[in-house]
Amino acid sequence: MYKSSSVSSSGSKCPKKIRQEQVIKKTADYVKKRLDGDSSGHDWWHVYRVWTLSKKIGDMEEADLFIVELSALLHDIADWKFTNGDETVGPKMAREWLESLSVDESDILHICKIIKDISFKGAGVNHKMDTMEGMVVQDADRLDAIGAIGIARCFAYGGYKNNIMHDPSFKPVAHKSAQEYLESKKTSINHFYEKLILLKDRMNTKTGVEIADKRHDIMIEFLDDFLEEWDGKDL
Repeated sequence: MYKSSSVSSSGSKCPKKIRQEQVIKKTADYVKKRLDGDSSGHDWWHVYRVWTLSKKIGDMEEADLFIVELSALLHDIADWKFTNGDETVGPKMAREWLESLSVDESDILHICKIIKDISFKGAGVNHKMDTMEGMVVQDADRLDAIGAIGIARCFAYGGYKNNIMHDPSFKPVAHKSAQEYLESKKTSINHFYEKLILLKDRMNTKTGVEIADKRHDIMIEFLDDFLEEWDGKDL
């Protein structure tokens, strides 16, 4: 475990800890280079925020931080939304990268499972993680989808996909499958109702729940203000 084996009895870093830090640094450099310049809201800085938050939540929840950090760094290396719904591309790329760094097979399996299962794929689709490390990274990823940054990312993604900002005639849909979620006609405002405001009640960890409460309220206030201005009721 990354947390428990990080320091030797003499107080110095053990070889395993040093090796893990090298793997994490190389992975961060790799992901930054690959995602730099993305304008969909799934860029390096999204990954950086998820990575940073994952470390904090993982420490609070006593998770294996080596698994947490690598999963956070690689979670959007090939997001399924940008691979025509193919959920295998991201885990495959992550595996190839981790194998090139001689990461243990058991760790690779764990990380790839987290990457495969992390994404929200519709209100009616089960997204439950089965390990603490997966829960930590999923919470961090979802927290970056809500609050002030979540609002900004929502409209960045909507613009990237040429989605309409708002049309009152388009009603939110509780998608029952990943395919339905991927293919449905979307507006940026409906995205709040179809995903973002649902996330507060789908956090896995105590720490995630505490952070989500504040960020959720920011979105609700924004939506109230937006719809009031849309109808000219703020006069």
